[in-house]
Amino acid sequence: MGTLRLLVIALTLAAMTALLAPLQILAIRRGWPLARRLPFLWHRVAARLIGLRLHLSGAPAEGRPLLLVANHQSWADIVALGAVMPLSFIAKSEVAGWPVFGLLAKLQRTTFVAREARGRTGEQADAIGERLSAGDAMVLFAEGTTSDGNRVLPFKTALFGAAQASLKRSGTDAVLVQPVSIAYTKVNGIAMGRYDRPLAAWPGDVELAPHLLAFLREGAVDAEIRFGEPIRFDAASDRKAVARRCESVVSALLSRSLRGGEEAAP
Repeated sequence: MGTLRLLVIALTLAAMTALLAPLQILAIRRGWPLARRLPFLWHRVAARLIGLRLHLSGAPAEGRPLLLVANHQSWADIVALGAVMPLSFIAKSEVAGWPVFGLLAKLQRTTFVAREARGRTGEQADAIGERLSAGDAMVLFAEGTTSDGNRVLPFKTALFGAAQASLKRSGTDAVLVQPVSIAYTKVNGIAMGRYDRPLAAWPGDVELAPHLLAFLREGAVDAEIRFGEPIRFDAASDRKAVARRCESVVSALLSRSLRGGEEAAP
């Protein structure tokens, strides 16, 4: 049954991608609003197909420009957040060259950044700021890498400069920066402990293919997404202070999810 399930998932996702990709490419080239909606549809179907059960607490901010700042554990974070609302991601430049995942990231209209290229930080922040000012909700995984899912790693502050860049480009008084936590809490209805969480978490030293297959074989994994209160980032804001505040909020939200906290709304 496990092999059959994997085959059904692979064939369905491949067929859906083949069907939607030409339209998405055209929508991107023409600047159609549909380019934001099609990836959202893809992730909604993918989440159900792979058994990713989402539980939300709080809600995404409605205002724009909007920068979502989240913790990062796994490739599954992309599907989980992508199934909640139309958005795009900020990813390390290496992802663009990955087989399959690189193509999907490009169709998602991902902005790729070279995190180690400190001399290009301003240029990269400007690129993200341009997307924010155009009305795109962007997701920044501020840890700069994946964690083990049990804690939040220190946030990198450089790309918070994108909020400053968006202020300059959009002419608005403020950008909304919203902390978001993602926690994987159950597998097949049974609560995960800290030693079980590597099923969902994908640290960089673990090979992707075996991790992906092990996740898909399980059948049902619960993910809890908590949205914190948006932080108003204006011309007087300090990006490092905002980054530290986001880190503190995301850490508290994650801890609440892992402790069981108040039950999230389905």
